[in-house]
Amino acid sequence: MNTNANPNSLGLSLSLPVSRREALRIGLFSTAGLMCADGLVSAADAPPAAKVVSAPPIKAKAKSVIQIFLWGGMSHNDTWDPKPDSGYEYMGDFRTAIPTNVDGIQLGELFPNLAKQADKFSLIRSMTHRNNGHETAAYLMQTAHAPGERLAYPSVGAVFALFKSPTYKGMIPPYVVLTQPQGRFSEEGFLGPRLKPFATGGDPNAPRFEVEGVVSRGITDDRQKARRALLGKMNTMGEAMSASPQLAASEEAKKQAYELILGQGREVFDLSKEKPELRDKYGRHTFGQDCLAARRMVEAGVPYIVINYPGGWDTHSNHFATMRRQCPQLDQGLAMLLQDLKDHGLLESTIVWCSGEFGRGPKVDWQPPWNGGRNHYGNVFTALVAGGGFKGGHIVGASDKRAEEVKDRPVYPVDLLGSIYALGGIDASAKLPHPMGTEAHVLPSAKEGVKSGGLLTEIM
Repeated sequence: MNTNANPNSLGLSLSLPVSRREALRIGLFSTAGLMCADGLVSAADAPPAAKVVSAPPIKAKAKSVIQIFLWGGMSHNDTWDPKPDSGYEYMGDFRTAIPTNVDGIQLGELFPNLAKQADKFSLIRSMTHRNNGHETAAYLMQTAHAPGERLAYPSVGAVFALFKSPTYKGMIPPYVVLTQPQGRFSEEGFLGPRLKPFATGGDPNAPRFEVEGVVSRGITDDRQKARRALLGKMNTMGEAMSASPQLAASEEAKKQAYELILGQGREVFDLSKEKPELRDKYGRHTFGQDCLAARRMVEAGVPYIVINYPGGWDTHSNHFATMRRQCPQLDQGLAMLLQDLKDHGLLESTIVWCSGEFGRGPKVDWQPPWNGGRNHYGNVFTALVAGGGFKGGHIVGASDKRAEEVKDRPVYPVDLLGSIYALGGIDASAKLPHPMGTEAHVLPSAKEGVKSGGLLTEIM
């Protein structure tokens, strides 16, 4: 939400042309209104959808995507690529691998719930880009374009919002982040602020999920309705100039804002609508309730939802203590999300992918000041994919015996994102609308020197 509005932006000179965007801003006096003016993407306001030149080679099945971003980088050999025979120097406190409900697939000992859901997801154990910087690796994983180029490309979420906005009819913005943006890079890139994700703020595990601009602290629905009625009575200018296209746009924006506050948006973010038993199964912690909120947004048709894992995984120190606290929550919430999507008939049309920007060093750093930590590691790491056309119960690629390098079938960011785009019906070769007319495409091509192992056709 833009909180830096020009203090003079409510002044309207009728002798000057006013853009639709400015009219929307003028008409919205409340926080929610401003959120609609700057955060909602409609077919009229979004940049024009990129023209699809050719149909993707893979049949499109995904209507929505849930990305669980393990920012900071989760250790791969403690979790989804265990190497129990590599010894204490590499495995530290977690030296046990557990079986799953799929023969031949093992997980780290802290993931008993996901072990029961292994038939619903596949693991890519040969992700690689060899970049160890948080910002640059995050940019790679969410755009597949090389950092440092002259263009700042949009993230996969912004691209989905761009392509899906013309047909998306929901009131909730098409690109939502639970609950805080990471700020590793500007996710909207050169597409501009209209494709910036709407970050909910708040905590879905709180008694009242106070979504930014939608559910406000201390303001009940009845009070919001009373405010709306009072504003309507005072809007004599709007009645006198009802034929003005600028004011008509303003009124439409206000209508959308109140629909978000008191209508569909309010309903979707109200987790009290769910049975307490189901909320318990997700876990009464922020991540678990993030997952439940994401499922509700999928039901509402939201194209792209990101869960930025609360707390992060940048475990240079206190690594094993952090893993003992966070892995059980990740295990509980993610496992229940997969099961709940399946139970609601949504898994086949919803991609779930989970990864950090890289993994963590497979060899534990026992030296001060880390005292048993793991450092950044982009040589090889693991990503989880499920639903939306991805097959479950498979392993793609492999790391070596100590999880230090790719052994088989390297998978690069362009391969993973290309597969997600294909299942979402987005042509990776399509041109993106650059404000200066510069030629830019959804994904880089081989002629640009990008490394690629090919789409994940073995699980599509």
